[in-house]
Amino acid sequence: MARYTGPVCRLCRREGVKLYLKGERCLSPKCAIDRRATPPGQHGQGRRRNSEYGLQLREKQKARRYYGVLEKQFESYYEYANRRPGITGETLLQTLESRLDNVVYRLGFAASRPEARQLVRHGHFAVNGRRVNIPSFQTKVDDVIEIREQSQKLTRIKELLEGAESHTVSPWLELDLANFRGKVVRMPAREEIDTPVAEQMIVEHYSR
Repeated sequence: MARYTGPVCRLCRREGVKLYLKGERCLSPKCAIDRRATPPGQHGQGRRRNSEYGLQLREKQKARRYYGVLEKQFESYYEYANRRPGITGETLLQTLESRLDNVVYRLGFAASRPEARQLVRHGHFAVNGRRVNIPSFQTKVDDVIEIREQSQKLTRIKELLEGAESHTVSPWLELDLANFRGKVVRMPAREEIDTPVAEQMIVEHYSR
């Protein structure tokens, strides 16, 4: 399946929660969830009766859209988490949080995950001194993510850095704004991940 390129506000309305796919717009009165919270489509305002499978599917779709991951990618993340020791659902979220595009967003170097993905693809970031343009790149503890020198002068990057001054950085990350860099201090604990999903239902979905 190709990446979704339609209006992203439909995705938020379909899942019934803010997925923060449009940056500042999601925090303004223009947010689609605030203006019209019903699902898109002509039957959106009708009564919805979800089965157990339907509820599990919605949680999986919500997580997939929140992180901007394709179906096959998400299934691969689940299989990886299922092989690892520990709680599968928590490991799945930690793996998704460790994606480079998500770390860039969490550090405040992008207004949304889609923007972070685009900035990474255009080669504006380096990990441990090496240019990386793969949004799904898995960061590890002690990895240093920095804005490349030639990218620091771009107008959009400067705007983002100004906003990053008031950005609340996740406790598992460390931001050094003066040097245009951030660091992965440790893996995030479940209570530090604000993803609005019930990960156990995702595990149950794939365990059927």
